[in-house]
Amino acid sequence: MSQFSISGRVICGQRAAIPSEPSMRQGDLSQTRHPRVIGTLRQSRNHPPQQRKEGDLIVGSASGSAIATLVERTTRFVVLVHLPNGHSATALHDALIGALNLMPVMLRRSLTWDQGTELARHVEITKATGVPIFFCDPHSPWQRGTNENTNGLLRQYFPKGTDLNAHSAQRLLEVATELNERPRKTLNRSTPADLLSRLTSKKEITPVASTI
Repeated sequence: MSQFSISGRVICGQRAAIPSEPSMRQGDLSQTRHPRVIGTLRQSRNHPPQQRKEGDLIVGSASGSAIATLVERTTRFVVLVHLPNGHSATALHDALIGALNLMPVMLRRSLTWDQGTELARHVEITKATGVPIFFCDPHSPWQRGTNENTNGLLRQYFPKGTDLNAHSAQRLLEVATELNERPRKTLNRSTPADLLSRLTSKKEITPVASTI
């Protein structure tokens, strides 16, 4: 079931350190990955915001469960994708298509992902959603630093070594809402929800879902 929200209670906390997820998900995607055109992903100071998303998985104990995280780079707005059927390439294919197709067109500019093989079906995802997918270079988490930092914040709610299947879609919505309503120093003390609301209001589009 899909739920929509850009509102919720405000909580305050310190920025978490940028985490490093286990490398066991990494594999050789050289024959399947979309070339990463760095020039198209960098944003000059004079260029208007492109609403580029960054994504990855946070993984549970023994890599047996996971939550997909999507973060819009300009506003830091986070979308959590429930994965009750695991995090195989097929599971991510189905879940991401559902999540991306619910987003406004203006927020579907591109998606930058880690080197995980769970996105081996990225070509099919792009065909179904129109969202071009790029992969970071190996051992280069800084290329999706906004998502890395957000995953660090999420570990306050979903600690490493725990079973992430224990969390329902409703719980993911609650967590995403709290993060989206948290004032950020990097946003001049605005919240991601506030910035997204202003952005969507200017474009006269419907707000994006906080969780799928």
